[in-house]
Amino acid sequence: MGAGETHVKSELRRSMSYSKLRSMDLTSWVILPILLGCFGIYSLFKVLQKLRNSAYVQDAVVVITGATSGLGKECVKVFYKAGAQLVLCGRNEEILKDLITELNQMRKGSIQTHKPHMVIFDLADIEAVTSAAKEILQLAGKVDILINNAGISYRGTILNTKISVDRMIMDTNYFGPVALTKALLPSMITNKRGHIVTISSVQGKISIPFRSALMDKSTAEGRTPEEVANIVLRAVGERSKEVLIAGIVPTVAVYLRALAPKIFFSLMAARARKERKIKDS
Repeated sequence: MGAGETHVKSELRRSMSYSKLRSMDLTSWVILPILLGCFGIYSLFKVLQKLRNSAYVQDAVVVITGATSGLGKECVKVFYKAGAQLVLCGRNEEILKDLITELNQMRKGSIQTHKPHMVIFDLADIEAVTSAAKEILQLAGKVDILINNAGISYRGTILNTKISVDRMIMDTNYFGPVALTKALLPSMITNKRGHIVTISSVQGKISIPFRSALMDKSTAEGRTPEEVANIVLRAVGERSKEVLIAGIVPTVAVYLRALAPKIFFSLMAARARKERKIKDS
């Protein structure tokens, strides 16, 4: 191999390396701005979405049932911070008064200007529900968002559950919210604005052995009430049709029930046999 040939190959390698460097530079100059631009557009979209969601809730009249404890109480706090005009519903007047006092303390130094109201009634009493709806409209003038959160829980087998218990649960968890929704719906239609939220146990989608009426699952095993309340606030702002808030096992069970019901019922039957052995031992 001659010196001339070596020199040509050396120049060729340098030329190829230079071409690669130029190609990499061109890629970075084209791809990187595109990626940064997409990220900027996405960030702007999320900011605008958050502002729109906040605007949807701010100054809206929000009625929350079951406001005295648990998820209902946390929903009260997050919607109040978002600037909503609240109507708190529950059976315990003293607890609601204490909660309103807490909210008024939160209002100091904040942008919140609305004074919360409270309406005392029992969802299981349909006549009381009708009267409560009239009182809500008298206090607030309208209802923009209704959050049907109140409910009672029970754990037991079908054979050991009295029909009176089933009736009480249906009155509180189903007929009461339906009656309240129907009583407030005409005003929503008149105002051409209304959002109805119904919060239920995941057992509304799947059946669990030895849970004949309603599953009573500790929130310590899943998300905290405050976390769930913030998810509810975001779902309302985004006008979501349905949101499933559950751990991996219940979530898989919900989809398994829909996509492979035979497998789901086989697993539930096996679980029932296992729990029966534990109860009998």
